[in-house]
Amino acid sequence: MANASEAAGGKVEKISLLRVLGPAHVWALGVGIVLVGEYMGWNFAVGKGGAYAALIACWFAGLLYTCVAMIDSEVTSTVAAAGGQYTQAKHIIGPLMAFNVGLYLVFAYTMLEAANAITLGYLVSQVAALSGYTGELNQTPFIVLTILFLAWLNYRGVLATLNFNLVITAVAFIAIIVLFLSTLTGTTQLHHAGLMSGGASLPYGAIGVVAAMHFGLWYYLGIEGTTQAAEEVRSPARALPFGTMAGIITLLIAATLTWYVCTGILPWEFLGDGVNGSVAPLFDASRLSGSTFLMVLLGIGTMFSTMASANGCINDASRAWFAMGRDHYLPQWFGAVHPRYRTPFRSIIFLVPIAIIFALGAPLDQVITFSILSGLLEYTFMPINVILFRRKWPLETIKRGYVHPFHPVPAIVLLMLCAVTYFAVFLGYGTQLIAMVGFYIVVSLWFHFWRYRFVRRGDQFTMPWPRPRGY
Repeated sequence: MANASEAAGGKVEKISLLRVLGPAHVWALGVGIVLVGEYMGWNFAVGKGGAYAALIACWFAGLLYTCVAMIDSEVTSTVAAAGGQYTQAKHIIGPLMAFNVGLYLVFAYTMLEAANAITLGYLVSQVAALSGYTGELNQTPFIVLTILFLAWLNYRGVLATLNFNLVITAVAFIAIIVLFLSTLTGTTQLHHAGLMSGGASLPYGAIGVVAAMHFGLWYYLGIEGTTQAAEEVRSPARALPFGTMAGIITLLIAATLTWYVCTGILPWEFLGDGVNGSVAPLFDASRLSGSTFLMVLLGIGTMFSTMASANGCINDASRAWFAMGRDHYLPQWFGAVHPRYRTPFRSIIFLVPIAIIFALGAPLDQVITFSILSGLLEYTFMPINVILFRRKWPLETIKRGYVHPFHPVPAIVLLMLCAVTYFAVFLGYGTQLIAMVGFYIVVSLWFHFWRYRFVRRGDQFTMPWPRPRGY
């Protein structure tokens, strides 16, 4: 599972990724990527359908991602290789699906990284304004330096990267809990009752609930990234299911608490306005609480959540790109491992300018939509993947670290919720949806007619399972 380099004496030495991670690192990777969704982005769902539509979308999206977490935990507990869902598709379905899933992963994480950098730049400008700065602060240096610093951290080693994520993710999660507890014990007035009057509960009716599913995914988008650590955890069969399932439970709690606090303090019209309204709703809620301590804590929490997410995104996108290069789906040059730091350094460096371009040149909601759509295409593949996995390798044929219950119910539920979300995205961003599907069709044709000849399908099967027909 590594690239080759010439060792002393002319022998070929295999340089592999390091197996140094435990369950806590998997939790930090999954939750670290996603927790920023509580600090920003989810509130666009309020603009689509109102505050209660956003809550319904929060819980239905939570169901969608619970299905994702369960399915991923079973398959990845047996597929201990970098690339996550890409590697699953390579073994279970075939090269064309694997190529597309790999691209879905890379774009979902790279766009999420860009969104995080945009939010961090906004936060710095807000802090400057609160500190008395009167001019218009240039956010560009902060956006670029954030991406470069985190890329450097990933370049230097995965253990330091995810130890860093573990600390700052824990702080950001604790900040949400502290804000919630302060609203119960302090003097802050919550106004949930007002959301039920004057048509504020569901201002756009049932169609607004459906439309809210678009940004409802943002509460949890990226939890599936835990699978990218499969080749670097010490015990994949134990650590991956435990870290992933603990992660989705953490996010369900954080998402519900976030909705409760923000909709109780901030006007729903301000929450849902993506142009002149709230960009960082938890930070905005803390500012209205009247507590300097809460404002500082949630400001730090917002900054830490964006950094943790961008950090994890660089980790995950580079692993997917690296795995595709190692398997010849992309030029093999990308499949290199750094001889000292044991990281996929070329893939890390290559994706940096792409993230910077989108962070500097695209609006936040467009970048978020690009990430959501790429993730949604990936989730649509999962039901097909797990059904074929169970059919080709029944439970008694290979050992699994985790078996998800009620099969095939989670797969069917996931497919139905994906269909609803596609419609929700089409309602507001139909052009982007069509453009993205067109883009993936074009690159699929490129792979089929050009790149496929470099792929040796027989060499792709690296798991100790009975080989299915075709390999």
